[in-house]
Amino acid sequence: MSLASDFRNGVGRENPTFRMLLGMCPTIATSLAISNGIGMGLAATFVLLGSNLIISIIRKVIPNQIRIPCFIVVIATFVTIVDLTMAAYLPELHKVLGVFVPLIVVNCIILARAEAFASKNPPLNSIMDGIGMGVGFTLALVLLSAIREPLGTGVILAAPDLGFEGIKLFPPEYAAAVVTRPVGGFITLGLLIGAVNLITMKRKRPCGQ
Repeated sequence: MSLASDFRNGVGRENPTFRMLLGMCPTIATSLAISNGIGMGLAATFVLLGSNLIISIIRKVIPNQIRIPCFIVVIATFVTIVDLTMAAYLPELHKVLGVFVPLIVVNCIILARAEAFASKNPPLNSIMDGIGMGVGFTLALVLLSAIREPLGTGVILAAPDLGFEGIKLFPPEYAAAVVTRPVGGFITLGLLIGAVNLITMKRKRPCGQ
């Protein structure tokens, strides 16, 4: 595939959240605010980009029997960089995302791309695949957060690290707290996946049908 096709693959056809249903735990846990979704998405994108590049470069010298431990070492290196950088410069976001930043090491999206793509393709293609998957994951988190944050809190675009308390849409006593719970997250995600599938089916349907 071309580099552009590798990028588009992660954003649309094989979107890790809406198509592959990978990384559900961090998706539900970190999509309570748009700022959280962007932070988690960018962190995962950085790790995807770096790990895909390194694994693609060294893929021919890694013995097949120990490839998974080697992949995890590479991924853990980039996760550590993200974790320490976020803790130093974005402490509030780091506190909110909590354990889900270190857990990027075992995120299904990262490991799946390392095994299914980066270990079999050249560096440039692997870079575009990592960026595409990261952008697709970030877009899914932002979309989900844009629904859950206002419905669950009455506020949108809150960003404590930037000193912005967000835009108040309605009093908090009218907020639907269930949307901020895991069950509310899964219901919202299910409705979003259904909407994405419906739109895709309509676009593929021949004219006149």
